[in-house]
Amino acid sequence: YWQLSCRYFTPVVNESLEKWESVGHGGFGHVYKARHKDWGVDVAIKILRDGVWHSFAFSLLLSANRMHQASCEFVLRLHGIYQGCPPGGTSTQQGLVMEFMETGSVESLQKDLSGPPLWPLVCRLAHQVAVGMNFLHSRKLMHHDLKPSNVLLNVDLNAKLADFGLSRVSTSALNSNREIMRGIEGSYKYMPPEAFEVSYEPVRSFDVYSYGILLWSIITGKEPYPSAAFALVELKIPVGDRPKCEKIDQMREEGLKELVDLMKKCWDGSPSERPTFKSTFTENVFSKNKEGIHDAVGHVLTTLVQLISIISGF
Repeated sequence: YWQLSCRYFTPVVNESLEKWESVGHGGFGHVYKARHKDWGVDVAIKILRDGVWHSFAFSLLLSANRMHQASCEFVLRLHGIYQGCPPGGTSTQQGLVMEFMETGSVESLQKDLSGPPLWPLVCRLAHQVAVGMNFLHSRKLMHHDLKPSNVLLNVDLNAKLADFGLSRVSTSALNSNREIMRGIEGSYKYMPPEAFEVSYEPVRSFDVYSYGILLWSIITGKEPYPSAAFALVELKIPVGDRPKCEKIDQMREEGLKELVDLMKKCWDGSPSERPTFKSTFTENVFSKNKEGIHDAVGHVLTTLVQLISIISGF
């Protein structure tokens, strides 16, 4: 796999990196921020657990090669493949070298703001995610783990999709996939009802359903089914349960009805009834609110700076 990766990407080794900093961890491994000495930029290094790497390395590298040949501003850029011993490690490990996103994710933003951002930014996030997903699907790629923590934000709060394809460790054995989704915090809450069936084979309508739940989360600033364990979601979603919309119905925002209608179409119980990303009209909704985006972004960034100051004070 390492020899194959070197054919497609510039290999990144420890000698090229400095100023390592742990920034997070998840079901697939650990994420570091590091400075690339030659490139002069910060990068994100995602170190993958051994079992995960060997399970999906070949298919990931082929998919990543496609992404390397064609870029999209709303999909996280993959710079290369890492092999080395990260800080605190005792053996050689493999990972992905990606662009570093300064402002975290939609999930971290929701936690910092204790809710959704101002409406114009909600509309822009909804649109940028839809454009990024349409790009992936047009390249015959699926995300398969679309959720707030996998929508990353740059310094200007523009969205980029991360971790596309990482949850598809096996396309031939869904039992493994279901166990993976069960093990990744929150992922099962974005799975469509048909994906809970043992015989399910992943298709692009999976991502469309996940986008519908993600839209609800972006609009409300909340996590769907916050206290529901996997077993309960697996039981309730196939019989039609979806996140509650009472508070959304009380909102009065330009373009809200269009986004809610889209949200409900996306989370339809029938995969054939869900729209494609190409047919979504998020651009129209964003256009209606575009004039307010500068103030909305400024408000959020000011709030984040104030939070940092308060934390630093403690």
